[in-house]
Amino acid sequence: MSTVVGLTGQSGAGKTLISAVFEREGFGVINCDHVAREVTEAGSECNKELAGYFPECFDEEFVLDRRTMGQIVFADREKLGLLNSIIFRYINALIDEKINELSLCCDFILLDAPTLFEAGADSKCDVIVSVTADESLRLKRVTQRDGIDEESVKKRFSSQHSEDFFEQHSSFIIRNNGSRADSEAQALKIIKLIKEGKIGGSKG
Repeated sequence: MSTVVGLTGQSGAGKTLISAVFEREGFGVINCDHVAREVTEAGSECNKELAGYFPECFDEEFVLDRRTMGQIVFADREKLGLLNSIIFRYINALIDEKINELSLCCDFILLDAPTLFEAGADSKCDVIVSVTADESLRLKRVTQRDGIDEESVKKRFSSQHSEDFFEQHSSFIIRNNGSRADSEAQALKIIKLIKEGKIGGSKG
C-alpha cells in the first residue's frame, strides 16, 4: 500500500505552494478542492440533496451558487455543519476511489485537503503536514486571491481550526511566514524523512 500524506492548514497559509513541492518530488496528488467541485457539479446527487436544505443556492438545473453558499455558511456555524455533514460523505467516497487508483502507480500520495480534519479524512493518512502563517499575512493573501472584503475573510477564519489545533494534530508544521525558498526547504526536509521511511508508512 502507498503512504498517504495529508496536507492541510489555515486558509491563506500557502498550501498550494507546498502541494506543488510534493508533486514535483513524485507524489501523486489528490486535490480535495477539485474533488469537492466534482461532487458538486451541476445536477449531481450531492447538489440535489443540498438543495433540499439550501434552495436559495441553486437554480432549476441544480447549479450551485458558491458565493451565496459561502456567505450563508461562514456566518452560521450550524449551517456550516449541515453543509459539511452532507458534502463530506460524497467527498470521502470519491477520495477513496482516487487513493485506490493512485496506489496502482504511486508509492507516495498527497491528499491536499483544506478540511482534512472536518471531513474525517485524516483517518486515511499515515502522515499529516499542516501549513500555518500569521493572520495578517493570511488575511492579505485571501482578500487578494478571492476578491472579498476583510470582514468576510475574518468570518471564514473564525469558522476554522486554530494554529494550536494544527500543532496538536499534525506530524509536521510548515510555517509559511518567510520566503518561498524557506517554505520549500521545510517541505523538502519532510519529504526526505517520509521517503526514507523515518515517519509514516503503509497502513497495511
